[in-house]
Amino acid sequence: MTLILTRSDVLELLRFEDVIAAVEQAHRDLALGRAALPAPATAQLGGATFLAMTAASAPAGLAAVKLLADLPGNRQRSTVLAVDAESGACAAVIDGGALTRFRTAAATAVATRALARPDSRVLGLIGTGPLAWAHVQALRTVREFDRVVLWGRTPARAAELAARITTELGLPAEARPEPRDVTLAADVLCTLTPSRDPIVRGAWFLPGLHVNAVGAPPRPDHREIDAAGIARARVVVDSSATAVHESGEAVQAIAEGAVTAEHFHLELGDVLAGRAPGRQSAEQVTLFNSVGVGLQDLAAARLLIDEARRRGIGTGIDLSA
Repeated sequence: MTLILTRSDVLELLRFEDVIAAVEQAHRDLALGRAALPAPATAQLGGATFLAMTAASAPAGLAAVKLLADLPGNRQRSTVLAVDAESGACAAVIDGGALTRFRTAAATAVATRALARPDSRVLGLIGTGPLAWAHVQALRTVREFDRVVLWGRTPARAAELAARITTELGLPAEARPEPRDVTLAADVLCTLTPSRDPIVRGAWFLPGLHVNAVGAPPRPDHREIDAAGIARARVVVDSSATAVHESGEAVQAIAEGAVTAEHFHLELGDVLAGRAPGRQSAEQVTLFNSVGVGLQDLAAARLLIDEARRRGIGTGIDLSA
């Protein structure tokens, strides 16, 4: 039977602590050769882009593909298909929206735990959408932040998010007037916007900062961090093959001559597996360039399938009938 999981099913089933652990293990498995993660295949149709993000994992016993539809004038939509790695039978079809939000914030939390200074106390957010709220929930499980500072293009939405963080999470939060103000105040900075042009400048990076560049879609012409910021930081990526082709932060910094492709060769899994150092000093600036990879979707899908079956949630369909 194939399990069909809707967005409401995903929201009911997933917890950040579980997804963080699963995503961390998935990246470690990749570094140790127990998982496969090819570069995504892209199809262009008019102004639309369709991105097939594929992965397979022996420990998880799954292969999965997420089809991301990036449509002009519309929000991104995605669906995850997971199959049993031994039989090839379709295990699940899952709405990708909420799953992506969970696994993206979880990957940021994994990178922050591995790269940010242990004494980091101020979390900075650039962007105020659902991904920002998810990041606060995820990151507070890996660092004991004292406060949150944030900026958004719409001051009213920024104030609303700050109030929600303060009220619902008990974590003091305040909106700042400019991205520069947030960057200078933060120990850990998350950029969470779909910006085409840089919002954050490397000239604002203070020693010891950790940056998570998350929000820009996987398009070479979109970026949130300028080339100076990329060049100034020790960069860790989720996938080197994906970053140098799909990440605007990588593609444009290379094109401008600020760095070479070698600057994006250090993968998160290698840091987690102890094969390469992450942060090398308290003063170093580190940056996690998060494009998002299919292996993270697979890790979340494995959790969802197991928990849904345990709790009897979702709809089962016999595709061979």
